[in-house]
Amino acid sequence: MNKNQSLPWDHPRFRSWIAVARACQLMQQSLSRSLADLDIKPPHLDILVNLYRFEGISQQELARKLLVGRSNMSMLLPQMEKRRLIERRGDARDKRVLRLYLTGEGRRLTEAAMAIQTDLIERTLSDEPIEQCMATATSMERIIATLLEDLRDDD
Repeated sequence: MNKNQSLPWDHPRFRSWIAVARACQLMQQSLSRSLADLDIKPPHLDILVNLYRFEGISQQELARKLLVGRSNMSMLLPQMEKRRLIERRGDARDKRVLRLYLTGEGRRLTEAAMAIQTDLIERTLSDEPIEQCMATATSMERIIATLLEDLRDDD
């Protein structure tokens, strides 16, 4: 390695980068463990919550919101359909578009999962002042915007 080239851990923001990455990984692991009794994983919850909030969203819009490719969606949605958690319906105006809806069972499961997630959030962040939580959210949103811009530039 070139002597003038710095190493990642020499960068003053490296600790923050690693902390964010580790926190994200641990949050996913904790959420997975918490949702195990419902037989769903965080990617399923992401889909269910978005359908709960945005009933009738298209598959393409959902993939964009979740920052995943269509191939990932085409793997998860049939599993959820088979479990009768969601249903796909054709768009009234554009037959090429499929819209996604929760079934009654899907709505019940989503509400149970959201209660579990809310409890996990509260247990994890209850010692953090709300102002600090809001400042962290603002900081993370800036990071997200920067990374999304970088991805758009690459496309």
